[in-house]
Amino acid sequence: MPTPAGPIVAPPSRLAPFLDPGVRRARFAVPARPPRPLPPVPGLLAGAVDVDITPPPGLPKAGYSANAHTGDGFRTRLRARVLHLRAGTTSLAIVQCDLLGGSAVVQHLVAEAIAEATDIPLAGVFIGATHTHAGPGQYLGTDFYNRFASNRAGFDPAFAQFLVDRISAGIVRAHDERRPAALAFGAADVWGLTRNRSLDAHVRNPDVGDTDTAPQHKFHAVNPDLHLLRVDTIDDPDVEPDAGSDPGNGQGSPGTTPLAALVVFSVHGTGIPMTASEYNADIWAYLCGELGLRVHDRTGHRPVIGAIEGTHADVAPAIRPGAAGHLEAARVGRALGARAAALHASLGASLRRDITLGAGLREVDLDRDPHLDGVTLPRRPAVGAALVAGAHENVTPVVHRIPPFAPGRPKRWGTDNPQGAKWIIGSRWLQPAILPLAGFPRILPVQVLRIDDALLVGLPFELTVDTGRRITDAVLAGLQPGEDDPAVNRVIVSSVANEYAGYATTPEEYAQQNYEGAHTLYGPATQPFLAAHAARLAREVVPAAVVQDVAAERRFDLKVVHHLPRATGEDPPERRVAGHARFVDPTTMTEGYWELEWVDAAPADLAWHEPLVRVETSDGAGWIPARRDGRVVDDQGWDLQVIHLGDGPDGHRYAVRWWDPEFRGGHPFRFVLEANHGRPEIASAPFH
Repeated sequence: MPTPAGPIVAPPSRLAPFLDPGVRRARFAVPARPPRPLPPVPGLLAGAVDVDITPPPGLPKAGYSANAHTGDGFRTRLRARVLHLRAGTTSLAIVQCDLLGGSAVVQHLVAEAIAEATDIPLAGVFIGATHTHAGPGQYLGTDFYNRFASNRAGFDPAFAQFLVDRISAGIVRAHDERRPAALAFGAADVWGLTRNRSLDAHVRNPDVGDTDTAPQHKFHAVNPDLHLLRVDTIDDPDVEPDAGSDPGNGQGSPGTTPLAALVVFSVHGTGIPMTASEYNADIWAYLCGELGLRVHDRTGHRPVIGAIEGTHADVAPAIRPGAAGHLEAARVGRALGARAAALHASLGASLRRDITLGAGLREVDLDRDPHLDGVTLPRRPAVGAALVAGAHENVTPVVHRIPPFAPGRPKRWGTDNPQGAKWIIGSRWLQPAILPLAGFPRILPVQVLRIDDALLVGLPFELTVDTGRRITDAVLAGLQPGEDDPAVNRVIVSSVANEYAGYATTPEEYAQQNYEGAHTLYGPATQPFLAAHAARLAREVVPAAVVQDVAAERRFDLKVVHHLPRATGEDPPERRVAGHARFVDPTTMTEGYWELEWVDAAPADLAWHEPLVRVETSDGAGWIPARRDGRVVDDQGWDLQVIHLGDGPDGHRYAVRWWDPEFRGGHPFRFVLEANHGRPEIASAPFH
């Protein structure tokens, strides 16, 4: 059993000096501690924690750029799921966030915060993301994306610190609670729930439809692979799980309990339209929720379930035209969750303790070395005109029809330069004067984790389907037969890991200059460059090695804008219900809902990452938690939405909406405002 790590000895916050409202730039450095040698442990140890990272209303949302809206509350909470694994001499933590992408700021500060309390090195901290377009931005490591990914610009040190605090505490807890465990990887094909949104660029790839291409690649305009890592704790460490049998109850081998599951799938988090103003995890909330419910129904245990992106850059959810919203996001997400649940059940007989771990992180500094294996990236990144027009399913009105912003209108002349067929906004002479080089991603994190027979490759770009295939092929080809472990036979490529750096297409897709190609900042050589780096690092990690090739000190220089609301310090008004609940009928686009308003403290004086509202019903003798399909009806799932309506003369007004309720009349129920941040619990009058 692991030795408890004891209390956290957190270093001073690197961001504290920049929380003052008058600060306009955050300049700081984070030292990278070299990995320390770890004693080998027999078998596998694992821990998992679900962390709520829902912030107060008021933050810009990232993903739809200027077309997004500032968050006014949440419909599904934002979470960071932590999975900690320790085997051999390797220790790692995979963090799965409901955010646009990872962040080098968060990764480095988290690694520093946990250094004394855990045995996890920087190379083992993987910050992955679902790439929901309805989570806050302003926490990234570059001025360019803190400015242009959201509807309002700037790095918010308070929100970044909130993420660091929440995630690092979750990792420490998962580390301290780790237990003997077993795991298994599996994959299943998913068809009909996704589509390629840039098909005219995709079909430019020479292997599309090629009869000589490997069967798994032919005609695949989407990445159908749903990968699932199942981790169970072992109830009796002295009894090895029976890898050849399954008791039939879905719980796995005798003597194990589901602890965690990690899903990797390729689909954009764009089931909810850019007109929505609430924070939400989009399709991924429904995927993880459905998977969790089904595992609980089958085993009696609900594991910590998270997800990260696969190779999704040109893949959109197959929602019905004009029907974007929670109904369609739920349909697609719950179908994915059902497929994942079947896969989870099938892995019960494959759980193993004798697994190999490895971890590698290389930060590629483009200012020092933009070359590898004969591939060179241009010194100067460039923003293409078609980026302004938006992606296929969420285009910028009017602009997307005007050349050269219209997609599929590449340059026909003057292409003999590192940016090729890209129309550069403002020209290659004027754009540098407006967008300084230092504001772009200049350090590219490449991370490879070995987990038994699989390599998880994390890159900071949104990777197209064929880009991911080529990176996979390069990694597998780079493992030398007879030298490297033959058991490694699975490569899983994940986008937007550890930072956000735009897109990466194949050279052929780039030549079409759709949104994806215009957003490939470093030109048509980006995909070969990334494939070479991933293959190189993978070969170093495969022998269960820990590789940390980073600068001794990571420096950041970011423009600060303060968005996160600050505690008022004022005496709040009495917390009270305002009026009566009302039922709003469903439409063709939305479910029906019960709505209740209340008066409370300012948003910053409530803890939005803690429970706020639940629903109770009467059993004739008293009030009990309301349930729907076996689920408690509260704000931890997808039933309740909480929004801030604004400030009034008697205090701040809020509304809770119970979507698609079980009770539409004739059955007594009530809303209960949970005790929160010093505010008392109160209940509404009963409704029928």
